[in-house]
Amino acid sequence: MSSFVDVFKNLWFRDPRETPIYINETAVRIRAGILLMIPIYMAFTLYDAVFVSNWIVDGNTSVDTYEVDWDGNIIYQVEAIRRTFDWTVQTWVLFYGLFEMLAGMSKYLSRLSPTIWLSSFLALNKPAVWKPLVPKRFAWSIGAFFIAVCLVFFNPEVVARWLNALLGTAIPEHVNYMPYWIPLVLVWVCLGFMWMEAILGFCVGCKVHALLVWLGVFKEECEACNNIDWDEIARRKQAREQQNSPS
Repeated sequence: MSSFVDVFKNLWFRDPRETPIYINETAVRIRAGILLMIPIYMAFTLYDAVFVSNWIVDGNTSVDTYEVDWDGNIIYQVEAIRRTFDWTVQTWVLFYGLFEMLAGMSKYLSRLSPTIWLSSFLALNKPAVWKPLVPKRFAWSIGAFFIAVCLVFFNPEVVARWLNALLGTAIPEHVNYMPYWIPLVLVWVCLGFMWMEAILGFCVGCKVHALLVWLGVFKEECEACNNIDWDEIARRKQAREQQNSPS
């Protein structure tokens, strides 16, 4: 019962009031596995949009023209329909993914995230591994950037309209000015990063953050200090105090 109370009180944080803030890496990995559904869904969406033909041909309307091309192929006259895409569902999925990335960065917004609540409860019976929140914030900011780029790809007319109104530019509003390979690559990169986080426990964004700390770009604590078992240290200290205390 006390574990459930701790989740309601601290969520996946060791103590939201401490500085720096530490979060449960076990819950983070569980959450990454849950959110893995978003890049998988977007990967299938982009595959359908990019690699599947945009033309729908009704075979019942095929009419033989009794002509052949230069290669001897019979030429048929058909009725074809060009597919149109409505990215409303994909846009809302991406906005939700963006919210999840931003929610994980804040101890206040975290309480609005259903995946953080769920992962915190699922991690109750597993050993907690405490890691600083700062490297995770950097990793999730990379994910937020990827999602923002995909939002631009799926809503070029809206973004162009906003930019034209704010900056007075003349960006075309009727064409997708972003090459399709950009969101396609980002989705697969995001899928790989989240898979490594959930399955292997390897946070690429955290490693990049550690490299930037080593280069002096960020002034944070060392990566080697990030896996200290503070609970075990507290238990040993308490045990020594009990041994040294007069009976």
